[in-house]
Amino acid sequence: MNKAADLAQEVRDGETVIRLSGNMSIACLNHLPDRLDAIEGPVDTIDLSGVEHIDTIGAWVLHRTIKRWNCKITGDKCDAERLIAAVGRVDEPVNIRPDYVPPWQRVVGQIGEAVVNAGSTMLGLLGFFGGTLVATWNVIRHPSRFRINAVVQRFEVVGVSALGIIGLMSFLIGIVIAQQGSVQLRQFGMEMLTINLVGRLTFRELGVLMTAIMVAGRSGSAFAAQLGTMKLTEEVDAMRTIGVSPMEALVLPRTLAVVVMMPLLGFYSSIVAIVGGGFLCAVSLDIPPITFVQRLREVVPIHDLWVGLIKAPVFGVIIALAGCFQGMQVKANAEEVGLRTTSAVVQAIFLVIVLDAFFAVFFTWVGWN
Repeated sequence: MNKAADLAQEVRDGETVIRLSGNMSIACLNHLPDRLDAIEGPVDTIDLSGVEHIDTIGAWVLHRTIKRWNCKITGDKCDAERLIAAVGRVDEPVNIRPDYVPPWQRVVGQIGEAVVNAGSTMLGLLGFFGGTLVATWNVIRHPSRFRINAVVQRFEVVGVSALGIIGLMSFLIGIVIAQQGSVQLRQFGMEMLTINLVGRLTFRELGVLMTAIMVAGRSGSAFAAQLGTMKLTEEVDAMRTIGVSPMEALVLPRTLAVVVMMPLLGFYSSIVAIVGGGFLCAVSLDIPPITFVQRLREVVPIHDLWVGLIKAPVFGVIIALAGCFQGMQVKANAEEVGLRTTSAVVQAIFLVIVLDAFFAVFFTWVGWN
């Protein structure tokens, strides 16, 4: 195996034959590549019957020679042809600079690629939603497969742990709405209508919408990262191997937790925002808290509360599905986890805002103005 590679040139039946021998690995090639390059005249056959061993470097040397003289191989005893074919597949010219593409063509191509990706993602989300419904039906048929501990743990992660940041955000948003609204309404001497603005806007729109955005940023990204990491470490495949459905064990508890907690968090956010607006009205507009609450009861219809509570679980489904779907799509490498986590947050927020627009038109159509 340590015999240096060597060659001999001879003529057989009017054909020029190069007979190789020895070990054609990188450690034993020595000057063989230079000797092959120095051969002049056509070569018809390369005889490998004397070759004891060959690696990819030796196969590359043979590939160059075969490509140069367009000759054939005989006497292969060490799988040289397979290695030559393998290295030949990567022997392709590479452009130092990419081909010039007109700007308009590049822009149109990027738009088309984005549309195709968006369409495939929407189809994937619909299919994933169907898989979640199937898993839900299986759990309903077999209640013993329901993982109550996992759901309760997600209640804490999605709901209880988020109370602080959602409360702070909602309080500040209530102050901002009241302050900006009072500045504009002061021009008309109607600072009292600031209560109307704060009450209706928070209960109907901003309370639930901002909560959905916060949950998408916290929990949606966490779902994608957790499931993506489990995909990389093959834990999801291991669950399938032992007969455990990942949809039932991983996706369903997270989806149920977000659907249940979103109405509660949305109502909590609206109340805290109202408190923030009332605080600014008391400090800046000299409106007593009692007057603020009494006016709030007069101007905010009960259906504003129902609007927020109806939208909240739908937003929760979207957030959970986007996070879990992107997490289950992770493959290949750790960088994919970051990309899928970002995609989960962006898609969840985008779909929540789109659905909120549809809900606004729908509730206006049914008379809940």
